[in-house]
Amino acid sequence: MIIYNVTTKVATDVHFQWLQWMRESYIPAVMATGLFSDYRMSRLLEQDDEDGPTYVVQYFADSLEQYNTFSERHQQGLRQSGHALFGDRFIAFNTVMEVI
Repeated sequence: MIIYNVTTKVATDVHFQWLQWMRESYIPAVMATGLFSDYRMSRLLEQDDEDGPTYVVQYFADSLEQYNTFSERHQQGLRQSGHALFGDRFIAFNTVMEVI
């Protein structure tokens, strides 16, 4: 199993709008690609939230090929949709992991 992990620090002033967009638009769009079987969204605790909260979304794929297909066909367009709405009010980084 492959985990596509996205960690995002969101500015306090857009936090609630970003969270709603993630739940109602972004995550459903990622899942609609059919390349991930499930996801989990978490908020990091014991973090400095002075500049805003930090979230982690993990998407679960059955194979690295499925993740690669997502990366090649969908990732950039979905990423741009977030920047179009929120500009520089969030920062995200991605990691890809294999369950051992």
